[in-house]
Amino acid sequence: MTPETVVSLFSEGVYLTILLLTVLVTPGLIVGLLIAMFQAATQINEMSLSFIPKLFITFLVLVFAGPWLLKTMINYTDNLFTNIPYLIG
Repeated sequence: MTPETVVSLFSEGVYLTILLLTVLVTPGLIVGLLIAMFQAATQINEMSLSFIPKLFITFLVLVFAGPWLLKTMINYTDNLFTNIPYLIG
């Protein structure tokens, strides 16, 4: 296995990780920002007001994007296992 192959596999894995995490985290960040602006405008300091909607949105994203996330991870893993003979020798 050449260093270029290792770097390529590592960069593809990091890219996939960043992609999957971005899909999960971005909606929660947007909702958190909207809730924070609402709290700043109304001067309400309640932690559960920001935590519960972010948790709910993250759950909804998992429900709707979950099959795509799982399929993407399975395709990457299947690709790694399929290419083991080519990577070794």
